[in-house]
Amino acid sequence: MTPVQGAVEAAVGDVLDPELHLPLKSLGMLRAVRMGRGGRVAVQIALTTPSCPLTDQLRADVVRAAQSVSGVTAVAVEFTALSERERIELSGRLRDSRQTDPVTGRYSPAPRVYAVASGKGGVGKSSVTANLAAALAAAGQRVGVLDADVWGYSIPQLFGVRRTPTALKGLMLPVEAHGVRLMSTGFFVDDEEPVIWRGPMLHKALEQFVSDVHWGTLDVLLLDLPPGTGDVTLSLLEFLPTTALLVVTTPQPAAQTVAARVGRMAGDMRVPVAGVVENMSALVCAACGEHTPLFGSGGGKRLAAQLGVPLLARIPLDQTLREAGDVGVPVVLRSPFSASATALAALAVALPHSRRSLAGVPLQLTVVS
Repeated sequence: MTPVQGAVEAAVGDVLDPELHLPLKSLGMLRAVRMGRGGRVAVQIALTTPSCPLTDQLRADVVRAAQSVSGVTAVAVEFTALSERERIELSGRLRDSRQTDPVTGRYSPAPRVYAVASGKGGVGKSSVTANLAAALAAAGQRVGVLDADVWGYSIPQLFGVRRTPTALKGLMLPVEAHGVRLMSTGFFVDDEEPVIWRGPMLHKALEQFVSDVHWGTLDVLLLDLPPGTGDVTLSLLEFLPTTALLVVTTPQPAAQTVAARVGRMAGDMRVPVAGVVENMSALVCAACGEHTPLFGSGGGKRLAAQLGVPLLARIPLDQTLREAGDVGVPVVLRSPFSASATALAALAVALPHSRRSLAGVPLQLTVVS
């Protein structure tokens, strides 16, 4: 192996697979590096699946890495796919490394988990979740969003992405958009198709979203819960016992009253409430910038006082927020200086590090023989 060839192999080997976020060399995906005349290089990469949706991104990353080596004038990338046996082995390695880094073997601390909840629908809970995730990711955090609003999912629309997740022998790889790793029932059904799940089927689907999705190493995992205190919320709090609640309400007394029930449930289940977010605190005029309390005022402050937690943000409603949701780009990225975006970005900074006490909480244990 020539020095240039070795340097190219090292550079390409360090390229991260865009879905697994691990180096190609450690994944066994770097097949070969061949040198030609005049500094031409041919690189062969084995994909996790022949229909990998991020092939173009991976090709660009490999070309960029190879061209960073002095003496390389042109790069050709050839794609093949991992064999069935290699896919099985890789899936097993990823499962075995849930608590450690697959490359270094070092312990990876569990992510902070926040369940974004509301007492009723229509308060903008999913919009808060999406923009909070995007703001945290833009600040350098590794963020995942589990869209647990099974029947009324909206995370795919808010992030502007709609494709079936890659499956790797019993593991699903989250769909990534705007630097956030996503999982939603919306990735598995057509837009107009209703999700008709009940009881055990619903419970099993949620369990798979938690245990059979390779989230990788995360700093923060956000759960977009359905409204109220039903089966989905109870199941997820069982699967993820370190979860803290983030309660979203509007200024209206009606929204505040039903949101208080979520806080009462949290107290009964010994789940900490990280804080309250008052959404749609005022309507911002697109022409003059005037703030109008369209839904009244004070609901978020009263709810926070009632639950004994901080009011973390008061997010106004403006045209940019609506437009961002329609086009599938979080407003904190599309219009970062708008009134809604600045409030949402401030929420990402103010988010406290809350963890649930596990005293007295039944935990699921796995016995390894």
